[in-house]
Order: sequence, then structure tokens, then C-alpha cells
Amino acid sequence: MHYRRERVRIETQRHEIEGTVQLPSEGYRSRTTDFLNAHERDFLALTDVEVRWLDASRAPERHEYLAVGVLHIVLVLELETLGVVDDSGAAPEPATLAAVSTPPPG
Repeated sequence: MHYRRERVRIETQRHEIEGTVQLPSEGYRSRTTDFLNAHERDFLALTDVEVRWLDASRAPERHEYLAVGVLHIVLVLELETLGVVDDSGAAPEPATLAAVSTPPPG
């Protein structure tokens, strides 16, 4: 299966979090909003993460992985698409990339 890696900024009431989320590249739940609204997901997994406290009470932190409670998310911004990868993490063949549809911003 192919996945689209998307750089996002997430705000909670206390944090601004920037990281990379992995979404299906096409079909059901390929849009960020659909993925977030999936009822079986209590947490959103992010990689390559920077966490900033909105009240500046702590210095920003970097983490390789972070799980954010979906119920705490107030705002999500898609910043950039980092490309499509397959299950192994490798980029798909160029012919496969042309066949992958890109969902509208969402």
C-alpha cells in the first residue's frame, strides 16, 4: 500500500506541534479531515516532531515520534506534501506515482 507523507501544524489548547503524518495516498481516509474523523483513532501518530508551548513556559522540544490525542486537537494545517512511499518506506516507481491521485486540501 502507498502512503502520502504530509507535514502538518497542529494546535491544541496548550501546544503548537509540527510534524509529519502518514496518510493513505488515495481512497477512503486519504484526506486529512477524513483521517482525523476516523472513529477508531484516539491518537494521531506524528514523526519528526517539534513541540512548542503556546504560553512559552518551556523551550521547544524535538522528538522522533509523538502521539497526539485527537480529542485535544483544535486546529490542523497542512504545510507541505513530502511525497508518496510504499509500506517499506521506499518511494514508489515513477509509473506508480502517476497513477496515484492526490486528494483536494482538506
